[in-house]
Amino acid sequence: MIKRICVFCGSTPGVNDAYVQGALVMGNLLASAGIDLVYGGGRLGVMGAIADAVLAARGTVIGVIPESMNVPRVVHEEVTETIVVGDMHVRKAKMSELSDAFIALPGGMGTFEELFETLTWSQLGYQPKPIGVLNIEGYYDPLVTLIEHGIEQGFIKPQHRQVFAVDDEPAGLLAKLQDFEHPATDLWSKIA
Repeated sequence: MIKRICVFCGSTPGVNDAYVQGALVMGNLLASAGIDLVYGGGRLGVMGAIADAVLAARGTVIGVIPESMNVPRVVHEEVTETIVVGDMHVRKAKMSELSDAFIALPGGMGTFEELFETLTWSQLGYQPKPIGVLNIEGYYDPLVTLIEHGIEQGFIKPQHRQVFAVDDEPAGLLAKLQDFEHPATDLWSKIA
């Protein structure tokens, strides 16, 4: 059962209003389902929108932010709990420790890095938690194509495409995460 979901997303709104709107819908859905939000602790962009939506629906929001970003114009000061950590590595580890599942909303390099680290941990069996990608307006189409290309070229095992779910609707993605079953990983026995 998923009680807390970590959301990776942008600290800017992007150029398409649909990104923030999708975050608002997802935040409301999480709170309505009684699922706590764990996120990067910011108040701006897609990140701030999902936190605001969860709070507006009377849900719980846990922000995890590095000391260097814990400043008034950046940190969301109205969240339920803020955990301040030393650096970005500790931040990711803490968010992972607190969460039962992960969702990537639109974002930039930091979002990609967080998502790919989580995918890697999952494929290696270190963290077989549900991972979802909310593909608002096709934002993640190129990423899915890249992963499929990696499979075609023999760098990603076909079963590892199943370590994450993709949907363009928040409710559909949440349902996929609730039904998630990690594919069997037998990575090391295949290496000669």
